[in-house]
Amino acid sequence: MARNATIIKVELSVSDMDRHYYATHKLTVAKHPSETDERLMVRLLAFALHADEALEMTKGLSTDDEPDIWLKSLSGDLHQWISLGLPSDKVIRQSCGKANNVVIYSYGGRTAEQWWQKVASTTDRFNNLSVVNLSDEDTAALKALASRSMAMQVSIQGDDVMVCVGDEVVYITLQRWKQAAH
Repeated sequence: MARNATIIKVELSVSDMDRHYYATHKLTVAKHPSETDERLMVRLLAFALHADEALEMTKGLSTDDEPDIWLKSLSGDLHQWISLGLPSDKVIRQSCGKANNVVIYSYGGRTAEQWWQKVASTTDRFNNLSVVNLSDEDTAALKALASRSMAMQVSIQGDDVMVCVGDEVVYITLQRWKQAAH
């Protein structure tokens, strides 16, 4: 018998000094049975880094043709495609063809570094692609903050991010492996 998704309630307050975006989002997130707390927290961090009233979490792990998070226009154009993990060359190519802006948040330490060494040269042709890596230490610290109900504050300035849940504070440094041309 298949296990059901776990429902996570998050009150996400974002202070993005670079974009001058300050808002609180009340999110109900379905955590897929195979999704780890680490991946869930990376997903919430990615949402915060791109926070917008129209930003949406998708079915994620349960579909192959959708990113984890996207931003669509009112006419249905796909402005932003945000994926987590280590996608294949084919998935990168397809996502860059579908969306104006694609961001991949990689994590996993040495495995992520090996993945990037393998795909880096094939991504040069995609001017709409950014790749941001999160260190093992940072994702482990994020994982420790996970719970079924969270009030999460995220402050962003440049590549430095501060995440607070309750009395716990985690500082994250984004490692930009590739930056989109625009």
